[in-house]
Amino acid sequence: MFKRFLMVFSMLILAVAGILLVARHPTGPNTVSYDEPLGLWISLGMIIVLFLPPLILSLFSNRTVRIISAVYQAFIVMAFLGVIPIGFLFPVHVWVSVIAVLGTLVSLASIVLTLRTTSTKEMTF
Repeated sequence: MFKRFLMVFSMLILAVAGILLVARHPTGPNTVSYDEPLGLWISLGMIIVLFLPPLILSLFSNRTVRIISAVYQAFIVMAFLGVIPIGFLFPVHVWVSVIAVLGTLVSLASIVLTLRTTSTKEMTF
């Protein structure tokens, strides 16, 4: 249980780090930047709220809950994969791609860990 929670929490930390790195060098008027702190706080709040379900689900050991958590984390993997090309498009954001690659690897490891964990209370038929 603690391993799963730690993996999801590390994904949250990587996502927040990615937002903070993107805010450092805005690419246009409609992006997150430190010049508009309200938009930055809203983005960070949305990231935290979107990570609450997998954080809560990581505390349970039921097989159904673990599968739901793994599916939810698969959407997080897709989001991290979508961020990887940004470093290639904008040379300033190379570190964002590094964070996205790390986030993808941690997310995949979290999914594997979530699905491979066995519950001590499950009945075998």
